[in-house]
Amino acid sequence: MMINCLRLKQNRLILLAVLVLFICVGVGGFRQEQIQALNAPEKLLPQPQEIASTAWQHASFPVEEFQSYTSPFGYRLSPVTGEKQFHNGLDLAAPLGSYVRNWWTGKVVKVSDDTACGTSVIVESGGWRHAYCHLEGHVEKAANGRYMIDRSGGIQIWQGQDIPVGMRIGRVGMTGRTTGPHLHWTLKFNGNYVDPALVLKEMFKKQAMLMPDKLS
Repeated sequence: MMINCLRLKQNRLILLAVLVLFICVGVGGFRQEQIQALNAPEKLLPQPQEIASTAWQHASFPVEEFQSYTSPFGYRLSPVTGEKQFHNGLDLAAPLGSYVRNWWTGKVVKVSDDTACGTSVIVESGGWRHAYCHLEGHVEKAANGRYMIDRSGGIQIWQGQDIPVGMRIGRVGMTGRTTGPHLHWTLKFNGNYVDPALVLKEMFKKQAMLMPDKLS
């Protein structure tokens, strides 16, 4: 009974994320064509559909207790400086302390806490690199390497560690340059930035094929 309730709660969260995402895509806030026209600092892939993988059917939505998408991928006015800047990821609002989950199975290639990204974890999955910024906790060093530690949340992630899809790798915080609690999530494919909103759209499509009865 408890397992069924948890599954129902998870499915409702996915439905909420899908609904908000498609509304944003529908009004043009996430249109890749507009972003490409602005000459982003790195080459942008035109269509995530061209690099979509069947493995995305088992990928994980990156944040628990999701509330809304607060800032899309592309050029914007910085909420901190007010200047025009390229926003290289997608911001997902969630209550402070909400757990962040690994999007796809891979290896932790970097943990950091000394940039505008705040406490962060970067994971490599084949040609993909996914970064998770503004997490709770900080980075410490040991004789055998570096690790991100969030003692209050029970999280310890080692640089070089292999991590499975869906694993909790941090909590939503306010470290680095931020005006409120959220996860700043970036994706790169073969060194090129990709709009995470379009990737999520393709991911949801593939997952819907696996469980049409649960998402209908």
